[in-house]
This record gives sequence, structure tokens and C-alpha cells, in this order.
Amino acid sequence: MTGATNFTTGQLLGTVLAVQANFYQVQLDQEFGEMGKQDSSHPPMLLCTRRTRLKKIGQQVMVGDRVVIEEPDWSGGRGAIADVLPRQTQLDRPPIANVNQIMLVFAVADPPLEPYQLSRFLVKAESTSLDVVLCLNKSDLISPKIQQEISDRLVGWGYQPIFISVKNCINIDHLSKYLNHKTTVIAGPSGVGKSSLINSLVPNVNLRVGEVSGKLARGRHTTRHVELFELPSQGLLADTPGFNQPDLDCTPEELVYYFPEARARLAVASCRFSDCLHREEPDCAVRGDWERYPHYLQFLDEAIAYQTQRNQQADPESNLKLKTKGKGQTQYEPKLESKKYRRVSRKTQLQALQDLYQDSEE
Repeated sequence: MTGATNFTTGQLLGTVLAVQANFYQVQLDQEFGEMGKQDSSHPPMLLCTRRTRLKKIGQQVMVGDRVVIEEPDWSGGRGAIADVLPRQTQLDRPPIANVNQIMLVFAVADPPLEPYQLSRFLVKAESTSLDVVLCLNKSDLISPKIQQEISDRLVGWGYQPIFISVKNCINIDHLSKYLNHKTTVIAGPSGVGKSSLINSLVPNVNLRVGEVSGKLARGRHTTRHVELFELPSQGLLADTPGFNQPDLDCTPEELVYYFPEARARLAVASCRFSDCLHREEPDCAVRGDWERYPHYLQFLDEAIAYQTQRNQQADPESNLKLKTKGKGQTQYEPKLESKKYRRVSRKTQLQALQDLYQDSEE
């Protein structure tokens, strides 16, 4: 890591690698002793708390944050986070700061590559505005011909996949070049070999995780959180446990720009209508014969439902309500006007008759 210690102000800088409860595991930029001299007796990692001042102003500390450390206790391996430097990027799900790219890991076999699921992950990754690296594991289980067919197909989608095999150490070194000096989030469905890939990329990863768990007084079987691992190439790799089924929470208007094929079409032509959703509108530049267009239409329905739900939550007077149907399915239906169809109580009816009788006598 670069940009070590600011000797004029005495600032000690580092990167938050893990967060559990109110403790932050911070990797220091350099190991420095008094007067800025390098001292191998000082640990490169400190277990830190957050200053009360940061709590009062609501400053959250996330994995990936660049932070200023004060009052380091070198013998105890502890310190305090005094400030958080401005973030270059920020993801909310998973919560992590200063990410450069997302690496999606899928398998080409066992389990077989599922185009719709892959498309969903790709759209979610594109929505972050980060660079996307597509890594396909278990390439040793398919023939060179099938691998070329998969590659040609994904190139048509706008991606150049990297075929690897963690088991047979195929292209692992080639993949490492994409991670040099970058912070990368690794994501993908279960069973594709993400954990095995992390173990092959990060030396002694199991040892380091065990040390962190011990220092934080947590058991190995507690719920895992987002954590950054140091790479030999001076990069950082973020594991994202639980990030297996990404939600599509974009607006209908944004969705089309998360498909490289659609972006390419819009780069050379434009739709007749500025608010075109590329569904049935005439003179649409996007609608046509491209493989993932059916995926776009399915995701568009989700995006419309998501926006409708948000609008309803923001507007209590909305004339739509979300109703649950059979088999867990939901849909929006018009609300009945308040009190319009409510039956009048007998007491109210009797009172109205008495008032009418008194009025007639008068």
C-alpha cells in the first residue's frame, strides 16, 4: 500500500479490512516507529475502536475505508480511528468503500452455466458503475470447443470471460494480473468455487481469518461479514458472503444502460421517444434480435414493480396497494376509496332517523 505516514502532522493512515461489532481491523500503510523510522517490532495490523466524535456526527466506518489512526498501542496492537478520508466509491450491498471493480465468478459445469442467472448478476454489477471482470471456473470439465462457444456467446454480450480452473491451477496467474493494485469485490452464486479461488489467490487466508476471529473474541461459526484480504500483488480482495441472489433495484429508465449490447445500439441510433422503455414503442433503437433482449423484458417488469412499490411507500395516498396472491406471488391492485364502501352502523342510522323526526316535528 502507498501513502504511508504524514510525518508533519503525525497522522498514521490505514485501510479497514474487517468490521465486527464496534471493532475495526485496520491494515496500516507502513510499519513506522517513533520519528517515522521503520520498526519491524510494530505490527502492520491494529484492532481499533471509533472515536466518540465520529459517533456523534454519524460518521460510519466501512470495510475498505481509508482512516486516520490515533494513539496506537503498539504492544497491545490497538488504536483508535480518528477520521475517515473521503470515499472514491461506495457500495451499500455489500457495504464496502473504495472498490475499483467487481469480479463475478461462475462455473461452466457442475453446476452448469445458467444464462439467466449470469445475466442477472451482470446487470447488478453494471448498476454499480464499477468495472466488471467475468471469471469462469471449472474450465477443465469442458472441451475446448464448448469453451470457445461459451466465449463467443459472452463476447456477443459485451464481455471477455477469463476461463480458469482452481482445481488444476489453470490461468490463476493470468487472473491475478487483473487484481494488481486494485480493490476487488468477488461475487457469484453458491457452488462455483469462490472460496477455493480466494484460498488460491490469498496466501495463508485461513490463518489470517482465524487470527482476526480470535482477536475479536468471536467464534469461527458466527455470521460472517464482508472482509478484505491482502493479495501478493498489493491488491485487496473482498469476499461477499450471502451475496448470492442480487436484487434489481434500479429504475425502468436506467435498466437499459446496464446491458452493453443495448448501449452499443444506443451509441449509433436513438429512439423516437425520449422516455422509451424499449418494449413496444415504435422506432425503438434497442428492441430487436439480440440474445438477452428477453432478459431485459423480464428485468424491466421487476424494475417497474420496484418503482411502483417505492412510489407507494413515498405517497401514502397512492391509489395502489400490494396484495399477496397464492404461492407467494404479489401484485398491485387499486385501493378502494376510504370509507366509500363502509357499511353505516345501526347506531348512526338510528341517530339519523331521530334527527330527521325532530326536524319534521319542528
